[in-house]
Amino acid sequence: MSAPLGFVDVLLATLRDVLPIAGILFGFQFFVLRRKVPHLRQVLLGFVYVLLGLALFLEGLEQALFPLGRLMAEQLTNPAFIFDGDLQRLLSISWQDYLWVYIFAAAIGFATTIAEPSLIAVAIKAQEVSAGAISVWGLRIAVAIGVAVGIALGAFRIITGTPLHYYIITGYVIVIIQTAYAPRMIVPLAYDSGGVTTSTVTVPLVAALGLGLASTVPGRSPMLDGFGLIAFASLFPIMSVMGYAQLSEWRTRRARATATTPVQKTPSQGD
Repeated sequence: MSAPLGFVDVLLATLRDVLPIAGILFGFQFFVLRRKVPHLRQVLLGFVYVLLGLALFLEGLEQALFPLGRLMAEQLTNPAFIFDGDLQRLLSISWQDYLWVYIFAAAIGFATTIAEPSLIAVAIKAQEVSAGAISVWGLRIAVAIGVAVGIALGAFRIITGTPLHYYIITGYVIVIIQTAYAPRMIVPLAYDSGGVTTSTVTVPLVAALGLGLASTVPGRSPMLDGFGLIAFASLFPIMSVMGYAQLSEWRTRRARATATTPVQKTPSQGD
C-alpha cells in the first residue's frame, strides 16, 4: 500500500505546483485579454495529461533513476572493483584509478542528452528557422559531446576534491572568447543549448551520480562535492556548440578557397 499512497502524495504535490501556472494562464486570458479559451475541453484534458505525466515522472525518479544513479556510483568507486580484489592497494588509490567512473560519466551524459526531449524540440525549431543550415542531429550530437566532456570533468573534480569555481570561471572565460569569434547566428542557440540540456532526463541521473560519488569517494562531502555536475552539464554544451559552428565555418571557407583557386597548368615540353 505504500507505493500507491506515495504516488497519491506526489500527484497532490504536482497539482499544487501546477495550479499557479494554470491560474496565471487562465487569469490573463479571462481578465486581461478578456477572451474565451479556444478549445477549452482540449486544454483542460491537456492539463490532466500534464499532471499525470509529471506525477508519474517524479515517482519514477524516486523509484528508479535516483537509486540507480547512486548504485552505479557506489559500484564503480568500490575498492573491490577498482583493484580487482587486491585491497592492499587501497592506501595508494589516486584519481587515475577511477577510469571507469570517467567513462561512465561521459557515456551517461551523452546518452541522456541525446534522449532529452527539450533538446530535440529546440533542435527541430532551429532546423526550421535556419532553413536546414542547422541540422537536428548535428546540434544534438554537438550538445551531447559537450555534456559528456562536462560530466566526465565534473566527476574528476569530485574525485580529486578540487574547487568547483576554478573550472566554472575558466569555462566561462573560454565561452566569452568563443563568443567574440563564433558566427553570430549560432551564439544565442549555443547559450540556450546549455539550458535545455539540464532538463527532465539529464538532471536526475547527473545529480544522483554526483551525490553517489561524493558519498562513496573517501574524503568527499555530499554537500560540498556532490553538487555542481549540473553546472558542468550547462556550461560545456555552450562551448561545444560554438566550437561546432566555428569548425563548420572554417571548413566552408576552406572549401570555397579551394574551389576558387585557379589550377596551375604545367607547361608542355614543346613550349
